[in-house]
Amino acid sequence: MSTYLPPHHVFILMGVSGSGKSVVASDVSHQLSTAFLDGDFLHPRANIMKMADGHPLNDEDRQPWLQALNDAAFAMQRTQPISIIVCSALKKQYRDILRQGNHNLKFIYMKGDFDTIEARLRARKGHFFKPQMLVTQFATLEEPGADEPDVLTIDIDQTVEDVVADTVAAIKDAIAKGQA
Repeated sequence: MSTYLPPHHVFILMGVSGSGKSVVASDVSHQLSTAFLDGDFLHPRANIMKMADGHPLNDEDRQPWLQALNDAAFAMQRTQPISIIVCSALKKQYRDILRQGNHNLKFIYMKGDFDTIEARLRARKGHFFKPQMLVTQFATLEEPGADEPDVLTIDIDQTVEDVVADTVAAIKDAIAKGQA
């Protein structure tokens, strides 16, 4: 006799740099006792060296990194009831790579406007803010649309505590509906 095991879920917190992905993911992961992975940890050495030299990554550079994140999501959904991954996933083609073969994966889009995010980046202590980086991030961003029903949107124009609460509620709701 086999026992029914509910599917495991992976949620990728996505959005531009400064949208609060890492802070929110860390708090949400703690509250829900989930597995947590910062996607930046999986960049290959060549990408790290290129970024350290001040050069932006191109789509070709990102391909092995996104594939590694896809593999990580697959492994996490097989071993953890709920997993959270942080990855900017700014373009639809990046999200498509991440979702390949990962049927229990959803994205949580940390949505905020330029002015809100710029103000937060400028307020960070000990963080050197390059305004051009944010301009580039918004220029690259392909906001998820109706053709991506696996994307949940969280408005970040509120306190961090409220963003975390909304994210926890969205995850719980998605799991309860069996849609994750």
